[in-house]
Amino acid sequence: MPNSPVTISIENNIALVTLNKAEKRNALDIEMFKTLDKVSKDLRKNTLLRAVIVNANGEDFCSGLDIKSVLSNKSSALSLLFKWLPGQANLAQRVSNNWRKIPVPVIMAIHGRCWGGGLQIALGGDFRIANEQASFSVMEGKWGLIPDMGGNLVLREILAKDIALKLTMTAEVISAEAALNYGLITEINNQPLQASYALAQQISERSPDSVAAVKKLYHSNWVKADWVMLAKESYYQIKVLLGKNQKIAVKKQLKPEQSNEYLARKKW
Repeated sequence: MPNSPVTISIENNIALVTLNKAEKRNALDIEMFKTLDKVSKDLRKNTLLRAVIVNANGEDFCSGLDIKSVLSNKSSALSLLFKWLPGQANLAQRVSNNWRKIPVPVIMAIHGRCWGGGLQIALGGDFRIANEQASFSVMEGKWGLIPDMGGNLVLREILAKDIALKLTMTAEVISAEAALNYGLITEINNQPLQASYALAQQISERSPDSVAAVKKLYHSNWVKADWVMLAKESYYQIKVLLGKNQKIAVKKQLKPEQSNEYLARKKW
């Protein structure tokens, strides 16, 4: 729907999710939080999906939280933070963390400002491709807050601790080049959406079961003990080997002229 704060289209089993509040630099209000939560949950259920690309209309990917809109209604603000158990993700955290649970690659195509909550959303992706003009900031410190939208799960995996502390404590705005040097983004490309599609199509050539297994293996076990990673590695490999898509992958390599299309992926 054109008036929705988030639009979605699916073509060739690749979903394009677009932040659609250009007039407000895609700042996050309650409606956008709720829509992103629903969209990401719905995509997780689609077993034919091969990749997700998240981009934005307008000058900026996302300038952060719409402070005036969110704080004008205390009950709405509290709905972002509410959770039944401390270890569960609340609504604010799900708009970042949900992307990690979708068993296909999620690629963030970033331009312009990617600040505060916008960066938290982008951190939920598996890949972040940005143009040269993009800028990034863990902006929460500017408002006397800490980042609490789930992106810390990713910062601990991709950044040195001193860099994460520096960016979070200072709330400084950094360039795409600096973000690349720190490891905050995957690559710089002045056509981030086209580059995202190219990567999505490249990964789509691989078995959806092996792609899903790798994503779960890395996201669920990256910082766990060695024995856990080794155990899960073996378990997922057995699960992949028992599926039909692995046999199709072998056939595609040995007899490409006779190969079939991949089947819907298993549930991971």
